[in-house]
Amino acid sequence: MSTASERARMPSIRDVARLAGVSHQTVSRVLNDHPSIRPETKAKVLDAIAVLDYRPNLAARALVTSRSNMLGVLSATIGEFGPTSSIASIEDAAREEGYSVSTLNLAATTPEAIGSAVRQLAREQVDGIVVLAPQVRVFHVLRGMAVDFPFVTLQTASGSDGVSLSADQVAGAKAATEHLIRLGHSDILHLAGPQDWIEAESRMRGYLDGLREADLPTFPPIRGDWTADFGYFAGQELSRRRDFTAVFAANDLMAIGLMHGFRDAGVRVPDDISVVGFDDVPVAAHVAPTLTTVHQDFPELGRRAVKILLAQIRGEQAPQFGPIQTTVRDRESAGPHAPRRSR
Repeated sequence: MSTASERARMPSIRDVARLAGVSHQTVSRVLNDHPSIRPETKAKVLDAIAVLDYRPNLAARALVTSRSNMLGVLSATIGEFGPTSSIASIEDAAREEGYSVSTLNLAATTPEAIGSAVRQLAREQVDGIVVLAPQVRVFHVLRGMAVDFPFVTLQTASGSDGVSLSADQVAGAKAATEHLIRLGHSDILHLAGPQDWIEAESRMRGYLDGLREADLPTFPPIRGDWTADFGYFAGQELSRRRDFTAVFAANDLMAIGLMHGFRDAGVRVPDDISVVGFDDVPVAAHVAPTLTTVHQDFPELGRRAVKILLAQIRGEQAPQFGPIQTTVRDRESAGPHAPRRSR
């Protein structure tokens, strides 16, 4: 608990006004992001706030603005590199705007668990939420709920309620497939993500588009679960087939496990089989061989989500963004040329 002397040293809104040379009402307007404030006046007030390390009374401010200055994040992708990177970016961007973030991780995506999480965020009086839950069923539940605050969804397909942001998953998967085709591959397998995951379906579609446009044969996808353990199992099993020369894996963890499984089965990457992943996790550049993969900007997704959500909360025109581009990071696992197919 603060002592009386500590409380006495805390700067007030009038201290900020005095240092900035404006009225305390002007400082209040700046804090509430009033549109009538001139940019130069706003800059002076913000400079004074920074110098004094002034921290407004959020509870009192919420009574005046009917806002809690808190954003909610609903995530069903615990521990994964991409969503974790986006959440960190959301927290940073929100903090810069004077907002705190309450994050709820869904251990299960049952209707009951989703409903409970949304109701908890509502009890915390969040002004809006960002949803990182790329399973189709999550949005079926959200559509059936009376959500009375704005929300933005990440890593989803178009058509979900609210505003949807995503890197171009289809284009990234197509680029990965085309990269293998340019190396001379014509027999390319796809190690896919699980059903009901929007990202998995988008990446499979990009893979199929790439093969179809090159007039190449398709193989039934191998449904994985995003884990390196499944990739290892797939590598062990696929080493017995050898009716292909390349694999496009829907994420890097499965690709890394796949290469491990191949190696333990005596299959060399990329001499015998080429491998490409998706996500560009940091470890992709440090495995042996280094993993060719598709890079997407997860932090930028988080920053854009906050900008759009705050515009909705403030009743402003939301900024318009194009899709975040994906690029192939060419490393050793794809090889300089296609290996010969075993007959």
